[in-house]
Amino acid sequence: MRLADCKFSFVKHYKIFFAISIIFLLIGLGSMIVKGFNLGIDYTGGSLMDVQFSKPVTVTQVRDTLKKHDLGNAIIQLESADAQVSEATGVLIRTSIINDETRRAVMNDLTKDLGEYKVNRVENVGATVGGELIQQAILAIVISWILMIIYITVRFQFKFAIAAIIALVIDVLVTVSYFSLLHLEIDSTFVAALLTVVGYSINGTIVIFDRIRENLKMHRRSETMTDLVDHSIWATMTRTMYTNGTSIFAVLAIFVFGGETIHNFSFAMLVGFCSGCYTSIFLSGPLWLFLSGHKAGE
Repeated sequence: MRLADCKFSFVKHYKIFFAISIIFLLIGLGSMIVKGFNLGIDYTGGSLMDVQFSKPVTVTQVRDTLKKHDLGNAIIQLESADAQVSEATGVLIRTSIINDETRRAVMNDLTKDLGEYKVNRVENVGATVGGELIQQAILAIVISWILMIIYITVRFQFKFAIAAIIALVIDVLVTVSYFSLLHLEIDSTFVAALLTVVGYSINGTIVIFDRIRENLKMHRRSETMTDLVDHSIWATMTRTMYTNGTSIFAVLAIFVFGGETIHNFSFAMLVGFCSGCYTSIFLSGPLWLFLSGHKAGE
C-alpha cells in the first residue's frame, strides 16, 4: 500500500485548508479597513521628557508609574554609558502626545513614587520613522521576495518560487491581520519581526520542495502527482515539526517571560512562525501542484 493511501492526504483536502486561509485573510482585510492599525509613537510622534532622578531607578519602576495614566506603552531609556545596567538616574521617557495637565500629573506621581528629580527638557517631537520607515519596510519585504523568486527559480523552477512567495504573502498578511484584529501597537520592532518571519517561514517550504524535486526524479507512472506531493510532505514531517516546534517554543518563552517591552515583537514572531508552519505543510505543496497544471487525485 502506498504511503499516501495510509496517511492523511494534504492535497485531497486542499479545499479545507485554502478555505480556512481565505476566510481568515478576508476577516483580516476587513479589520484593516474598518479598525485600521494601532500605530506606535515611532510612527505618530509623541511627547519627550528627559529627567534626572536623585537616586537610580529602573525601567519597571518608571513604567509602573506611567501605567497609572494609561502610558504603559511608553518608550523608556536609561541614560548610562553602560548598556548592561538595570538602573540609572538619567531617564528618557517618550510617550504619545499628552496635554499639559496629564504631563503635570505624571510628574507629580514620579516624585511620589521615585523621589525628587530634575527636568532637563520637555517637548513634543515628530515621528522618527513614520511614512519613510513604512515605505522602507515594504520595499525590504518586496525585495526579499524578488530575490527569493530568483534563487528558487534557479535552484528549483519558477512554479516552486511562485508557490513559496504566495505562502510567504499569506504569513505576512496573517501576522498583520492579528495586530489589526487585536489592535496591538505597531512600532519599529514589528517591522523587524515581519522580516524575521519572512526569512524563517521560507525554510520549511524549501525543505518540502527539495523533497518533491528529489521524488520527481524517481517518479513512477503508477504513482499520481497527488501521492508524490503527499509522500514528500510526510517524508519531511518529522524534521518540519522538530524545527518549527523548537523555534515556536523558544519564541513562546520570550513572549511569556520576556517582559512588556518586547511583548508585541515576540507575539508577531509567534504568529508568523505558526502561520509559516501551517502554510509550509498544508498549502505550499498543493499550491505547487496546481501551478504545475495538475489536479487533486491526478
